[in-house]
Amino acid sequence: MINEIEEKRLEGMLKIENELYSKGYNLIAGVDEAGRGPLCGPVVAAAVILPKNCKIEGVNDSKKLTEKKREALYDKIFENALAVGIGISDVDLIEQINILNATKVAMCNAIKNLKVNPDYVLVDGNQSIDINIDESTVIKGDANSESIAAASIIAKVTRDRMLYEYDKLYPEYGFAKHKGYGTKAHIDAIKKYGITKIHRPSFCKKFI
Repeated sequence: MINEIEEKRLEGMLKIENELYSKGYNLIAGVDEAGRGPLCGPVVAAAVILPKNCKIEGVNDSKKLTEKKREALYDKIFENALAVGIGISDVDLIEQINILNATKVAMCNAIKNLKVNPDYVLVDGNQSIDINIDESTVIKGDANSESIAAASIIAKVTRDRMLYEYDKLYPEYGFAKHKGYGTKAHIDAIKKYGITKIHRPSFCKKFI
């Protein structure tokens, strides 16, 4: 049973979705990404369609949650969602078309990979992704929309799991700890060992 405070918080996070339901939309996908800022690895996007009035205890901006909590919520979201889609843009694409455009590609692919077609899309941030579905952007959407928050968790956990695999390939870089972000330890490793094929050269040029 969800306590009263959590119930109220989740109710607030459903305000945007409820307004859209009242306008006749039924399948609303929240979309978010993980990995725009790191020096290596892909950018991962997720799209999540939750049932009406679905309240998953603890769902919040993935950055506000511990790794253990995100992992637990990842499973809960899959159990409750009508559909979950994931899109990944690799380092080569990021280098070819830049991180902003690669993020949009990942988001579009996440939506395409949903097994149910949404009739409305809520995108975290202020950049629309130009799809043939009604959409709107939501600043700090992962803190203000449950479906976007759910997407942020799926994207973050998916990407973190990839970085754990990269850590096995390149243990000297510490990917399991910093997940590719530009920590001192990561930058020191780049200066010592150079970059790998999963690093983003354009992000690392000042350290090489």
